[in-house]
Amino acid sequence: MPIRQLPDTLINQIAAGEVVERPASVVKELVENALDAGATRIDIDLEEGGVRLIRVRDDGGGMPPAELPLAVSRHATSKIASLDDLEAVATLGFRGEALPSIASVSRFLIATRRADDAHGSALPVDGGRVGEVAPKQHPPGTTVEVRDLFFNVPARRKFLRAERTELGHVEEWLRSLALARPDVELRVSHNGKPSRRYRAFSEGDGGLFTGERLGETLGEDFARHALRVDHSGAGLRLHGWIAQPAYSRASADQQYLYVNGRAVRDRSVAHAVRQAYADVLFHGRQPAYVLFLELDPVRVDVNVHPAKHEVRFRDARLIHDFVYRTLHEALAGTRAGAEGASAAGGVPQALSPVMQSGGIAMAYAMPTQASQVPMHLQVDEARAAYAALYAAREERPALPRADDASGVPPLGYAVAQLHGIYILSEAADGLIVVDMHAAHERIGYERLKSAHDSAGLRTQPLLVPQSVAVSEREADIAEQEAATLADLGFEVSRGGPQSLLLRSVPALLADGDTEALLRDVLADLREHGESLRVRGARDELLSTMACHGAVRAHRRLTIPEMNALLRQMEATERSGQCNHGRPTWAHFSLPDIDRWFLRGR
Repeated sequence: MPIRQLPDTLINQIAAGEVVERPASVVKELVENALDAGATRIDIDLEEGGVRLIRVRDDGGGMPPAELPLAVSRHATSKIASLDDLEAVATLGFRGEALPSIASVSRFLIATRRADDAHGSALPVDGGRVGEVAPKQHPPGTTVEVRDLFFNVPARRKFLRAERTELGHVEEWLRSLALARPDVELRVSHNGKPSRRYRAFSEGDGGLFTGERLGETLGEDFARHALRVDHSGAGLRLHGWIAQPAYSRASADQQYLYVNGRAVRDRSVAHAVRQAYADVLFHGRQPAYVLFLELDPVRVDVNVHPAKHEVRFRDARLIHDFVYRTLHEALAGTRAGAEGASAAGGVPQALSPVMQSGGIAMAYAMPTQASQVPMHLQVDEARAAYAALYAAREERPALPRADDASGVPPLGYAVAQLHGIYILSEAADGLIVVDMHAAHERIGYERLKSAHDSAGLRTQPLLVPQSVAVSEREADIAEQEAATLADLGFEVSRGGPQSLLLRSVPALLADGDTEALLRDVLADLREHGESLRVRGARDELLSTMACHGAVRAHRRLTIPEMNALLRQMEATERSGQCNHGRPTWAHFSLPDIDRWFLRGR
């Protein structure tokens, strides 16, 4: 076939294949145009999930009648005029393809009026065939109607999903927009009935800054667990909210990233977020966040995807490190017992206990060992025991900040140990329950990391080298990775084809099961292979070491030991979760406990 120029209608339909995937794509393009026009209120009317009708009204600046034919022609836009404008584009739209592409696959009508015009104007487009501009009564702003989407492209229309599914995609995109633009009121109706409304907030009202819009869009549970993030440096600013590790998701359905106000997906930033949560998130779970990254528009290319879903950073590695360090430090401050001053709603950063509908099962057993702490021990006695624990120490640590005038520390004072697993502590406002193994595991892990980061791990030589039976492959790995094992505090030599001689161990873990510990470390080395990969997985190895060094379940602790553990939790970073992401503590307020027993009713 000879080379020929394609007709404009076919060109627009090809472009529509890139820009218009489903009704949600149309809503996205039209609403972004409204925002670029300065709209403060946008009404979206839908029928049959947007397939039958999409109508978007705004109160923006409007257009003069003479520009309506240009608005539905390809590559015509008021937003850029030169290459310099394209490289520093700050508007949501800029390609000039959205309206002609949409109009080519629908029955399209655009009506507009500027505030000073005597009347409005309208232009119909039917399947790409442009009509004539005609006067039309219209309030200031613009209305775009898109009827019978894909009526002239049946192959595309048959790929649309059910009405409920298409509506869900529209609502999800509007949710994403509502998070980014709390200053704009959004009203949605479906099949003639009001569906959703996001009221506008001004900065003076608090709005997004107090988490009201978070509650509207992502739910009150997210808002209660949200930590405020705001950090600037290297010409970058990252702000928004990240959910505490106790609030995690089975899927990535609450992960929102905005670059200069534009909702995008970026693998580098997503990887940085996962790395920041690596130490505190339960396996298989996904973090939740709403993050806004701001930088010079020249440093980011937004013209890399037809639908503008992706961007390309000029300094991708810098962006990755900036996001990782910002979130890593924010999560490091989530200590057990800390008040949620940075939470969206000022709610304490504690794991709220889940109450089963069937009620609360309780069991009580009398002490069976003399060493077990009696249940009637009071807070005053616990405070005295805690003071006595540190009275004889020269390096006595500072007492933790009390959370109110009562002088009781955030995690209170221990009163009992339950089944040798949980520490029960009386706090100023209720009951604290601590999983002692999980808490001690986190404390040991953070100590190992700090020691390794500062001066390296101290080792303790064994009086008699310990023979460890291993497989021949593990013995080979121990020889190959001797330097790596030394960095982790082990001095190991080969004692035979299937045996090792252990000569020194990490001092912090000398009292643990060092033989089992060494086998676990070797298993991790075998899994990760090369030594460079092992260094990259250092935290994972240190986590294994800390798990072995943590106090075991059913070990009876004295009151001073329990209180010492509580104080260490209050001073340890990320102590709200163990190394595997499980919660280490739960808080039950007095009103909660009163409700269990129907007190006051």
